[in-house]
Amino acid sequence: MASLERITIEPGKRGGKPCVRGLRITVYDVLGWLAAGMQEQEILRDYPDLEPADIRACLAFAAERERRSTRAMPRD
Repeated sequence: MASLERITIEPGKRGGKPCVRGLRITVYDVLGWLAAGMQEQEILRDYPDLEPADIRACLAFAAERERRSTRAMPRD
């Protein structure tokens, strides 16, 4: 998935957490803002380094992690 290329992981940046395009904004930051009810336009206004595709990449990253974690779970 091409959008996942926007997510970077650098050991020395933000404790190795997944970040957006090498910025100091983590995937978890973006997901938290969305979960708190912020609209995409609000996030983009408050964090002008972000692009709409970055927010979609964060959602895709979370979806992929969820897909992997549920696939690894034993089934009853």
